[in-house]
Amino acid sequence: MSSGILFLFLFGFLPHLIPACPVPCKCAKNIIDCTSKGLTITKLPAAFRPSAEVIHLGYNMLTSIPKGLFDNLKSLQAVHLQGNPWECNCDILYLRSWLQWQQNRTLYRDVKCTSPAHLQDRIIAYLTEDEIISTCQYWYCSLALLSQLILFILILLQAILVVFIIVYLKRFRRMTAEGRSTTPGLHQHGDTWATSRIPNDSD
Repeated sequence: MSSGILFLFLFGFLPHLIPACPVPCKCAKNIIDCTSKGLTITKLPAAFRPSAEVIHLGYNMLTSIPKGLFDNLKSLQAVHLQGNPWECNCDILYLRSWLQWQQNRTLYRDVKCTSPAHLQDRIIAYLTEDEIISTCQYWYCSLALLSQLILFILILLQAILVVFIIVYLKRFRRMTAEGRSTTPGLHQHGDTWATSRIPNDSD
């Protein structure tokens, strides 16, 4: 195989073998810079190149990190995560676990919870699993309470509707009874009026 053909072969297939720089980030060697790109959990790149050593994700709108995002990055040395509105609920468990596996946790002292209120400004790496799980349980309890409230409102509306129907039926029956009692009187009055209009034979 000539050198020219080999060059074309590598030129054609290498782009498919080496992941490109994820949009909208900027890349330089083994550094991926996604700082201040307005990234959310849905806009975050699904994967990073395996050779990445430093990833900048600071000052975006990230509330959590998808499970397993950093697991296959064997060369990864640091991820800059500061300046994001982290929500310390069930979805933060992966990030907390990953942070706790880092040798130098002091690099992540500025990665703090924004919500819920009772965990605000807490360093995620130092949260206990019980604290996060209790937040998850609180969320489920809140959902259950909301469901019960909606169910109570529906039952109340049904009760109001039943009362309205009963009142309407009673009123309809009363009107029907009054109509029936009025009808014989009208017939009797009509017969009397008709009799008074018949001329006497003597006339």
